[in-house]
Amino acid sequence: MTDPMKQITTMDSHVAPTADQARGATGSGSPVKGASLEVFFRPQSVAIIGASERTGSPGEALTTNLLAKISSGYHVYPINPSHKTIAGHAAYARITDVPYPIDLAIIVTPAKTVPGIISECAEAGVRGAIVISAGFREVGVEGKELEGEITARIRGTGMRVIGPNCIGVMNPVTGLNATFARKAALPGNVAFISQSGALCTAILDWSLNEVLGFSAFVSVGSMLDVGWGDLIEYFGNDPNTESIVIYMESIGDAPKFLAAARNVAQRKPIIVIKAGRTAAAAKAAASHTGAMTGSDAVLDAAFRRAGVLRIDWVGDLFHIAEVLAKQPRPKGRRLAIVTNAGGPGVLAADALMEGGGELAQLSSETMAALNTLLPAEWSHGNPIDILADATEETYGKAIALALKDPATDGVLAITAPLVAAKPLTMAANIAKSAGLGKPLIASFMGGSDVSEADIFMGHNGIPTFAFPDDAARVFNYMWKFGENIALLEADDLTKQADVLSENSIVLQKVREEGRTVLTEVESKQVLSEYGIPVVETIAAHSSAEAVEVAERIGFPVVVKLLSKRITHKSDVGGVRLDLPTAAEVRTAFEDIRSAVIAKAGADAFDGVSVQRMVRREGFEVIVGSSSDPQFGPVMLLGAGGILAEVLKDSTLELPPVGTVLARRMIERLRMWPALQGVRGTKPIDVESLASVLVDFSRLLTREPWISEIDLNPLLAAADGTIALDARIVLHTSLETVASPSLLSAKLLATGST
Repeated sequence: MTDPMKQITTMDSHVAPTADQARGATGSGSPVKGASLEVFFRPQSVAIIGASERTGSPGEALTTNLLAKISSGYHVYPINPSHKTIAGHAAYARITDVPYPIDLAIIVTPAKTVPGIISECAEAGVRGAIVISAGFREVGVEGKELEGEITARIRGTGMRVIGPNCIGVMNPVTGLNATFARKAALPGNVAFISQSGALCTAILDWSLNEVLGFSAFVSVGSMLDVGWGDLIEYFGNDPNTESIVIYMESIGDAPKFLAAARNVAQRKPIIVIKAGRTAAAAKAAASHTGAMTGSDAVLDAAFRRAGVLRIDWVGDLFHIAEVLAKQPRPKGRRLAIVTNAGGPGVLAADALMEGGGELAQLSSETMAALNTLLPAEWSHGNPIDILADATEETYGKAIALALKDPATDGVLAITAPLVAAKPLTMAANIAKSAGLGKPLIASFMGGSDVSEADIFMGHNGIPTFAFPDDAARVFNYMWKFGENIALLEADDLTKQADVLSENSIVLQKVREEGRTVLTEVESKQVLSEYGIPVVETIAAHSSAEAVEVAERIGFPVVVKLLSKRITHKSDVGGVRLDLPTAAEVRTAFEDIRSAVIAKAGADAFDGVSVQRMVRREGFEVIVGSSSDPQFGPVMLLGAGGILAEVLKDSTLELPPVGTVLARRMIERLRMWPALQGVRGTKPIDVESLASVLVDFSRLLTREPWISEIDLNPLLAAADGTIALDARIVLHTSLETVASPSLLSAKLLATGST
């Protein structure tokens, strides 16, 4: 029998590794440590379990890809019990038969065999495994059980697993291609991570045509073990990666994702496209907040809080990555547009404003300088139309003036293919203004005539786009990313050691009684415990008692249903407003009792609550929270009153919220201009409303039993903020709250899981 050792030495044209060599160093010269993901991207030894010579099979493609680059410094060991050799290399029946340490195992065998193979890998001391095989959770219960077996078998071993049901990973920097894709990605500085293998192959093919390179190309599959958080953390520390681009179908381990993203986003852009934006929202809870909060909106809030930029179109993924890697972040959303043609400038302006951006209002100094520089017929505003016959030098000077104007946050330079325009010379003059601390992007319209200019701009770090509306859309993404990062940097939260600890005496009493729905009186007592202003509200169990309370509080009053079972009082005729006399209070009590008994039964009526009728000029808003299964309590601020769900003017945030974040929530509302005073109304006390939001978020992070809570309406006025109505619903048990959701709240409060 031929000596396998001699075979490997001869056919691989390099000597098989010693144990220390194979186990010791990564391609960068530093040792692989424990469960580090380095083993997936810089392995010293790779076993292909399911290696094959059958043309067209994944096993054959993997074998071909890996053997093609063995000169890159790793050793390959085909594993297949039916072959003595594969592709001219010695094959082993089992991984435990390989006489050398194995860093990485790539498994491409039927799903049912994988748990056993994983056990053998653990026995052999393998540090990482990529499970290419399909047939797991995507096929149903049986496949999910197989995943459970794999999880159980790697527990305590230190081995990490990517997959299953993935195409593998590439490290174009070192030449590693541990996938069954027929082409290899080009080296670059973008780490691309995808939950869709099909999208991976499509992006790969597209990137080769676009000459776009990657620092890594990763298909994660079902994320049985290695997930987004692990990979974000790894690429955050990878010197070859400048930005991280993600195609996501599910969030996986939410707390780990939040922790990793918050730690990395300030150093490297994280850009995500999330499939399923238009999927049906989560089933509405009993609260207004639950009805107004969909899972996708919650994900938006989580991304924003973690500093992640979410985009809408696959085609924008890599444009954004390039722009954020090459250009400074804008400090605001004000864009100046410099163009040699009016129409393209208008297109860019439309796209800018439709996406939330603003046309910069040029300063008087800049206007004066442009009047001196440009002919009298120029546009005299923004977009700055310098006219078709402007020289290349004039174009460059106009851009420099726009960039230096303190009223601008960025400049878009548009060049239409006109007779007077020489694209390459234009590009050279534009590039002179780069490096002034503001983003500069360009749109060179045309085909082959502008290709040299595009290349020149790229070499000078200025992204170019074929159409001006595309460029404007990218600028909108830039300032949104800038706002996300600014919020991270301005995070004013005080670390709370007592996060998720119970504090409310009222809540403890309700739980001891075995109830989950608090009355309005109880709900307001809880708010008061956390310093949130509430209108005085007193329970009354008879008409005589209601009259007594009303006379003590002072007319006019509001009388509302008191019930431990009914959540929305107005739905059952349980609200009477502006009652000026004792007689009307007595009548209101009887009418409410009769209406509730008729609609919901006698056990739904526990009396009424009486409160002073508040007459103050102001705006009704809603502040509420419902519990998301992945992220835990989600905080909502929006237009309130009975039209809260109709107006749909709301914004979400993950608690806890500090003063800066609270103010940003208020400013994100469409009604924000009205809150600042409109048509003679006084502006609200913004600081008072922000203070309520901060205290409300503290309540959410310290009381894990709260499932749903509404302050609706909350009256925001010039002389302060006060809750006119409130309701709280508790979880039936903390087992109904996914533990990751509690961790998410703790993470945001303390900065660590």
